[in-house]
Amino acid sequence: MHPSIPRSRALIALIVLLAAGTGFGLLRPDLPVAELHMSGRTMGTTYNVKYRPTQNSPSLKAMQIEVDALLAEINHTMSTYDPESELSRFNRLRTTNWVPASAPLRSVLKAALEIGAQSEGAFDITVGPLVNLWGFGPEVHPDRIPLERDIAAARARSGLDKITVSDTQSAIRKHRPDVFLDLSGIAKGYGVDRVAELMTGHGIEHYMVEIGGEIRVRGFKDQNTPWRIAIEKPLSGERSVHTMLALSDIALATSGNYRNFFEIAGRRYSHTIDPTTGRPVDNHLVSVTVLAETSMRADAWATAFQVLGPERGMTIAERFNLPVLFVIERDGQFEERVCCTFQRYRKQELS
Repeated sequence: MHPSIPRSRALIALIVLLAAGTGFGLLRPDLPVAELHMSGRTMGTTYNVKYRPTQNSPSLKAMQIEVDALLAEINHTMSTYDPESELSRFNRLRTTNWVPASAPLRSVLKAALEIGAQSEGAFDITVGPLVNLWGFGPEVHPDRIPLERDIAAARARSGLDKITVSDTQSAIRKHRPDVFLDLSGIAKGYGVDRVAELMTGHGIEHYMVEIGGEIRVRGFKDQNTPWRIAIEKPLSGERSVHTMLALSDIALATSGNYRNFFEIAGRRYSHTIDPTTGRPVDNHLVSVTVLAETSMRADAWATAFQVLGPERGMTIAERFNLPVLFVIERDGQFEERVCCTFQRYRKQELS
C-alpha cells in the first residue's frame, strides 16, 4: 500500500467531483448549506468526507483532525511504502514463529483470508512478490517481461496457505520466512469503514466517505434524497459518466484495468496479477463495481472479480448474492453484465 495503494482503482475523478461538490455542476443541485465537507491526502491518494452535522457533533476543524489522525494510524499499520509500518516490519522478519500483531492488522488479515477462500484464491494478499516483480509495487515498471524462473520463484512465495491469523492469541505467522504481504486491495476500504465508524460514533447519521474511489454512505444527502455516485466509463483517454447509482447505507468499490498498465512490444500488461499464473490478467474485463455492507469487503471483492473475469466472477457473485456490475470490452465494443440486485441501485436520470 502506498502511503497508499500502488494500483489504480479506476472510478474516478467523477466520483470525487460529484461527491466533493466541485465541478460537474449540471449533474447536481447546489449543496445544502448545512452540509459540511472535508478533504485531504492519505495512502497516496485523496479522501473526501461530506456530512450533515448534528447539534452535538465536533466542529469541522476538530473532525478533520480526528480523521487525519485515524488515517495516519491506519497507514502506519498497513502500508508497504512506509518502511516502519507494522506490516513492513512483519514483511522483513525472516521467521515462521508467531509474531504479535495489532487488532486492526489481524482484523484486515482475517477478512482478506476469508474473501480469498470464497473467491477461490483470486484475492490473495501474498502476491506482493509478483506485484513487485511486474513493477506495480514500490519499484519502477520493468523494461522487459520477467523471466519464467523469476515468476516461478515469486509464485512459490505466494498462496493463502502461507499466512495464519491466530484464533487464540493476538498474533500472526508466516509459513515461509520470505512471505511478503500486500494489503493494497483491501486497506483503503478498511480506512473508509473506520472513518465511517468515527462519524457514526459522533452521532452523525448522514455522510459520504470516499478514499481514492472507495466509498461508503449512510442516510441521505438531502432530506430523502439518496447519495448519487457516478461510475465512469472505462476509457483511458476521457472521463465521463457510464452510469449513476442512488445509494444509502451501503459501500461501493470499483476496480479497472484501463488506466494502470504498461506496454512492451505493443502489448498491454495490466496491474492486476492472477495468483494462479503469476501474470497480469487478460480476461476482457475492463471495469467491475461491487456493492457490499462494508467498503473493506467491496474493495477486496472488486479486486477478486478483476482477477476472476466475467464468467467465473458471475458464478461466484451469484453464489454469494453480491450486487456487481461487470463491464467487458471486446474489439472496441463494451457490454455489461449485472448480478443480483445491482440494477435496482441505478439512477437512470441525472437530474
